[in-house]
Amino acid sequence: MAFFSSGGRVLTLCKYFQNACKISLNSRKCVSNLSKFQPQIYCHYKTVGLPYSPTSSQGQCRSVYTTICRRGLDEFFDSSENWGESTVKSGAPWTAKQLRAKSNEDLHKLWYVLLKEKNMLLTVEQEAKRSRVQMPSPERLRKVERSMIRLDTVVKERETALRLLQTGQEKARPGAWRRSVFGYVYWYRFREHAIPWYMNRRYKRKRFFTPKFVEPYIRLRIEKSMKAKSRKERCERETLAKLKEKFPHMKVPAS
Repeated sequence: MAFFSSGGRVLTLCKYFQNACKISLNSRKCVSNLSKFQPQIYCHYKTVGLPYSPTSSQGQCRSVYTTICRRGLDEFFDSSENWGESTVKSGAPWTAKQLRAKSNEDLHKLWYVLLKEKNMLLTVEQEAKRSRVQMPSPERLRKVERSMIRLDTVVKERETALRLLQTGQEKARPGAWRRSVFGYVYWYRFREHAIPWYMNRRYKRKRFFTPKFVEPYIRLRIEKSMKAKSRKERCERETLAKLKEKFPHMKVPAS
């Protein structure tokens, strides 16, 4: 028993010594890295005008640059110059021709600019609803949404062209147009299986055709969807007419 207890003590002492060696090596690496970046940190603090000390917390870390918070939560609202105005000047939405001439980096930046503008306009719209007043120039939101849709379309066109050049496939995942039992046409995406399709019972239970007795119901479904669409458009027209009667100076959007 005494032999085992002494052996355990020796093992624990060896572990402590190994951990101490690791800590000393890491500290040496940190000191060497600090000596490399110390002139840059010193120049940075010298230009800013702050006291610099290598032993302080500022001296033991690298300078991190982040975006400047200019207005805080005011970024979600329109500029103060447009407050109380009935109309706000805005430009035309981005066209697909203009977006195709830009690089991927410019499109990436423009996407976040449009996203920020959309968040601001949605906040203004919600505030106008809460105050029960008309939103100034609501067409701005539609312009931003159209620009974002066109930008997304241009990015997808480039991805498709690159995929066709590399793999010869138009879709990211190969597939085919199939028809369900209820008459719906959808895109069926292929996927890998461990066994062939004629041995796969689960795949053979699927039906990629429409029976003949379902065809009359397809016509009824299309008729129902068209009626629902016309009913929705009629309700929108009636709502706009009521708003026009309540607010005579409101500009009715073109249908």
